[in-house]
Amino acid sequence: MSYHNIIIDTEDKTAIVTINRPESLNALNAQTINEISSALDELASDNKIRVIILTGSGEKSFVAGADIKEFSDFNQEKAEELARNGQTILFNKIENLSKPVIAAVNGFALGGGLELAMACHIRYTSENAKLGLPEVTLGLIPGYGGTQRLPKLVGKGIANELIFSAKMISAQKAKEIGLVNEVYPIEELLNKTKELASTIARNSPMAISKAINATNLSDTNKGFETEIKYFGELFEMEDKKEGVSAFLEKRKPSF
Repeated sequence: MSYHNIIIDTEDKTAIVTINRPESLNALNAQTINEISSALDELASDNKIRVIILTGSGEKSFVAGADIKEFSDFNQEKAEELARNGQTILFNKIENLSKPVIAAVNGFALGGGLELAMACHIRYTSENAKLGLPEVTLGLIPGYGGTQRLPKLVGKGIANELIFSAKMISAQKAKEIGLVNEVYPIEELLNKTKELASTIARNSPMAISKAINATNLSDTNKGFETEIKYFGELFEMEDKKEGVSAFLEKRKPSF
């Protein structure tokens, strides 16, 4: 499939999806959301790909936010449809994808951009990154999961502070509060993210897929039972047999 607003590169078992709208600081519009969604479907079904990296073009911005001019004149019905479709088409899809998605946040991650990063399973950022949810300055609230995912990552009190104040925080502050995993110089960010992807790609894809599903239920009453169920199911699968055999034979597993 051909894309206009994103670029897909593959290296070994990793796919790098780059949002490529530098003229608008990679802002999310409907076409970009649909293209990323289609790319995820394509990559999820590709057995050669184990990990996906999501990043933005250039060194200024990961995603500076949603493309406001697209919805500035919406009424309530259209606005609710926009938020619901965005969650279904992209944000929930990322969170529940069977393969890990790592955000390489290279600059601004504001509004929908931060919500996109939060939907990913892991977040690495550049030192120049600025993160925030400025929606209340527009008389709105985050509509792509910001009020739900941010408290789970940083706690309700800090999430409320960031959402109510609309302030931007530095990459280092984001790491301190648990919003991002690591911070690197901009010139090292993508390579460090690729290193992590390579490490993950060596492990059992089936086990990782189950771990994603179980971890996503960690704040529900289904979490422990799901973990137990998946733990048992994996005993019947080839990855477990290969992993245990490799351990006992003192060799690296081949998944």
